[in-house]
Amino acid sequence: MNAAAWTVFWYAMLTALATGLGAVPFAFIRRITPKVQGVSNAIAAGLMAGASFGLLNEAAGMNWGKMLLGFVAGILFIGFTDWVIDKIKRYKLNGDDDLIARLPNSFRNDFWKAALIILIMTAHSAAEGIGIGTSFGGSAKFGLLMTIAIAIHNIPEGLAISAVMVTKGSRWWQAALWSIFTSLPQPLLAVPAFLFVSVFKPYVPLGLGLAAGAMIWLVFSEIAPESAEQLGGERAATLITFSIVAMLAIQYFL
Repeated sequence: MNAAAWTVFWYAMLTALATGLGAVPFAFIRRITPKVQGVSNAIAAGLMAGASFGLLNEAAGMNWGKMLLGFVAGILFIGFTDWVIDKIKRYKLNGDDDLIARLPNSFRNDFWKAALIILIMTAHSAAEGIGIGTSFGGSAKFGLLMTIAIAIHNIPEGLAISAVMVTKGSRWWQAALWSIFTSLPQPLLAVPAFLFVSVFKPYVPLGLGLAAGAMIWLVFSEIAPESAEQLGGERAATLITFSIVAMLAIQYFL
């Protein structure tokens, strides 16, 4: 790999390592309230939305048609991924009983719940890795902004994973390692995505649109609703709005 590709890899690796920070509070306490998770999710949602708007603006300046095509492709990609995961979660044994419901209580309440969360987070990380790589393919500025937004977003993801694993008896550092594992698709996919847009410059707006679509889908389909449930609609909306403004301000001054 060239020097630029290695730079993208290490930036993406930082976002993966940030996921492990979600486990750090469990070194001191055993339980994180939904309110704390809600605040983290709201801030992450706003920063990701703001970064996505910047990506769309950058792509539109290159080619509106390709930007829209990539945007729709990003939404369809992450939507399909979520649909597949939902099918796995709802898998029926012999078309009758839920597979997880057939398992012993200890597995049903602990291992399988953690495994499903890890699977979901890992699948979502694929889109985030593509987002980082394509962002750097557009410009270093937007690559850095996307890295910051995703790194912040990864912390509450790690918090969610760790909350399950620590509760079932794992040590906080073990939960941190599993949290980082779920984000490994980010550095692994960021480099191919970066190399793709670097070699095929005409497809840069397509890649940026795809990244923005995937991120916006995650924000409005999962992160923001979860924050609203944890904090209440008004508080979540306020934090998300201020976070969007903060990200837009960062883009403007950078």
